[in-house]
Amino acid sequence: MNTSSNTTPTWSHDLISSARIALACLDLTSLNDADTEADIAQLCQRAQSPFGPTAAVCVWPRLAAFARAQLPPHIAVAAVANFPYGNADVDAAMRDTVQIVQAGAQEVDVVLPYKALMAGDEAAVTTLLVAVRQACPGLVLKVILETGELQTPELIQRASQLALDAGADFLKTSTGKTATHATPEAAHIMLAAITAHPSAQKYAGFKASGGIKTAQEAIIYEALTQHYLGAAALTAKRFRLGASSLLANLEAVLGELDDESPTQPGGY
Repeated sequence: MNTSSNTTPTWSHDLISSARIALACLDLTSLNDADTEADIAQLCQRAQSPFGPTAAVCVWPRLAAFARAQLPPHIAVAAVANFPYGNADVDAAMRDTVQIVQAGAQEVDVVLPYKALMAGDEAAVTTLLVAVRQACPGLVLKVILETGELQTPELIQRASQLALDAGADFLKTSTGKTATHATPEAAHIMLAAITAHPSAQKYAGFKASGGIKTAQEAIIYEALTQHYLGAAALTAKRFRLGASSLLANLEAVLGELDDESPTQPGGY
């Protein structure tokens, strides 16, 4: 980035192109415990950016119906299930999922029971994910692996495989509620798992979430997705970014404005 004498940034062509992709693939997120309808109304307004719409907004199940009523049909509503702790409580995950379906949302972001996986209980992981998949037919299912907690490449790979076997449409890195968020290292493993899966390689996507605040950070995950899944995958159908404060920076890049805009409220 070069800076002229009036401090207005002059962004590179590659960064502007990346910002356009990132905005179109953004799940604009607010997952604060105290979120209200007023907060979500503001979020939904932000999702309708002057530079184009985001792919989705991501909210709590209790606010999914309200969000759906605030948005045009071309912006999806995603809501979280089994969030953020990733317990192995199938009934609780099912209650979230049913609420999301009844709200008219299009997407479910469910946390894989990563603690059960770390304890060696793969059956608990599969039981919960299959139950959620069956409870939301026709909806996009993103499975949050919480890669920062899994700690080893082998666990991240196994979580990826179990999620894809259960019918995940996307593998998602993180809840944004733990110390370690999205990392390129985890992305490599997850994307490789998609390309190696006999059926999911044809349709499954990747979502990086947590700690992504700038177009410069987003371009890392775009490049990884393109490397593994091909350039055609850089659309909302197979690539997402989950963030709350990224949009302001993307708008700064696309508008060649000062990018010291205040961040937006949210959980990531």
